Amino acid sequence: MTVGGRPVVACEVLGSAGRMTATIEPIDRTPRSGWQDAGDAYDGRTIVRRIFRDYLRPRLRLIAASITSMVFVAATTGALPFLLQTAADRIFIGKETALLWMLPLAIIVVMALRSLAEYFGRIMEATIGNGVVADLRRALFARLVSADLGFLQRTHSAAFVSVFANDTQIVNNAAAQTLSALIKNTLQAIALIIAMMVMDPVLGTLVLVALPVAVMLLGRQRKRMRSSVDRTLRGAGDLSSLVSQTLTGVRVVKAYDQERAEGIRADHVIDATLEANMQTARARAATGPVTEGLSGLGFAAAIFYGGWQGIYGDLTLGAFMGFMAAAMLVYQPLKQIATLQNALLEGTIAAKRVFAILDEPRRVVDRPDARDLAVSGGGIRFEDVSFSYDGNQPVIAGITVDIPAGRKVALVGPSGSGKSTFLNLVLRFYDPDGGRILIDGQDLRDVTLASVRRASALLTQDPVLFDDTVAANIAYGSPGASREAVIEAARGADADGFISAMPQGYDTPVGEAGGLLSGGQKQRIAFARAMLRGAPILLLDEPTSALDANAEARVQATLGTLFEGRTVLMIAHRLSTVKKADLILVFDDGRIVETGTHEELVARGGLYERLHRTQLAGGSDTGEIAVDPASGGVPEQI
Repeated sequence: MTVGGRPVVACEVLGSAGRMTATIEPIDRTPRSGWQDAGDAYDGRTIVRRIFRDYLRPRLRLIAASITSMVFVAATTGALPFLLQTAADRIFIGKETALLWMLPLAIIVVMALRSLAEYFGRIMEATIGNGVVADLRRALFARLVSADLGFLQRTHSAAFVSVFANDTQIVNNAAAQTLSALIKNTLQAIALIIAMMVMDPVLGTLVLVALPVAVMLLGRQRKRMRSSVDRTLRGAGDLSSLVSQTLTGVRVVKAYDQERAEGIRADHVIDATLEANMQTARARAATGPVTEGLSGLGFAAAIFYGGWQGIYGDLTLGAFMGFMAAAMLVYQPLKQIATLQNALLEGTIAAKRVFAILDEPRRVVDRPDARDLAVSGGGIRFEDVSFSYDGNQPVIAGITVDIPAGRKVALVGPSGSGKSTFLNLVLRFYDPDGGRILIDGQDLRDVTLASVRRASALLTQDPVLFDDTVAANIAYGSPGASREAVIEAARGADADGFISAMPQGYDTPVGEAGGLLSGGQKQRIAFARAMLRGAPILLLDEPTSALDANAEARVQATLGTLFEGRTVLMIAHRLSTVKKADLILVFDDGRIVETGTHEELVARGGLYERLHRTQLAGGSDTGEIAVDPASGGVPEQI
């Protein structure tokens, strides 16, 4: 059904008051960034100049070779009407037998040369176009992997994939294939127009008299097409996002019986994309009839005038046939020129989206005089640090804290209190809005990003594995690590046993996002990766949360060796982990409200003691969420 022209899902809900019907509107769950609405920030001329400057100018030799072949194709095409005129006048009317053998041979030679020139032109065109696509994709990939996390998180990853895969190819079509075809057809049209004017200027003028009208009409058509092309490209990104997030959350979709609801949402996106595609198709389809209709008027006038001159004037049959051959040949390139403007428009709009990503400013960058971080111990200091993701609501509010080198520090507090953001700032995923962060007395904004990242190892609660082998995932971030070192790290993470039992051992592929492994296996491989890294600062987000009790006990036994001589920050939900910390930082609403050891904080009777009491009230030391009856049923965790 539809509401206000939009499709909705109708469902029945049975409650105490009886049966009622509810509707669920399709929700656009695709976050949008500024680059997706950057249409007015770039004009067509700027885009064309940039494509030429950055991607075509380095290939000027190939372009010159391609244009040379196009000129040759145009010249040989322009020669065909004269050969036809000669055949009609001197063979059919003049009965010159010598030309009966020579003229067909000349036509064969001309067409063979034309074919060779066209073949090499297409090869050059493909070389240029594919090279432009490769350069664009390299630049996009480099920009995406170096982009600020905030920029990446504002848009679904599938929207970037759509630009990477689709829009760059459209730019290729416009920058190389379309531009090349436009030059080739323009040169052919010029050569044939010259041939027509040489044969009969009046006939040539009659054929071309409708050309300015066609240009004017097609210009109006282009304006109407611009918005539909932009919506088509956006629709492709939205559709990619929809498919990606549905596949990612397919277990939740099925568990909550939402297949039909997701289908309705898909219909909404697909229908919107279909309408934009059809608008673009209608605009494209109108180009041919406009050109053909106006060309037909020109041909009719030329045939009338040519016939009149043939009857009452001195126009020969050969001259008329040669002219009409030129007129018929010029029709195709002129039609192609009219059609190609649509492809150029699509390429320009796609290029705007590509360049909007490439030009997205980075907030977290190296200063010109940045030096490498020199880590002597790994001491961390926050000085009146504040930070917000949106510039309005602070997530970290005026934190000042010293973390001595070599200490194990647990970060605890309610969900959303700022613990993960605290770790993100240490890694310099973001720069603080106020205050500064120092490692061994060095402001992180004064040192290089690469050296900050080399000084730390991150292990998240939800382990990230890449579609590669087990060994490659363990060695990720430790280039040049030997197989022996990889195995030793796996043993330390209690992973060597199950890895060795795999069909290909350490060379076994883990699948997309580690999908061929269990949650505990993925976590242990990620743990081994952090151990192999050997960085002086370890950042952990409850690293043993996915392990069973036996595996956790074995891994915990190795933590002493891993932590030795290193500064450790760990977001901890399990009491067993928190108790082993040298220092506990208790977060609440973006601030550190308590610091101390476990015993000191319990004795103090503050927020930590309440969190500790509610966990014990749940009767578990596994970090499960427990509910304090006094909290009104709101779950909390350490």
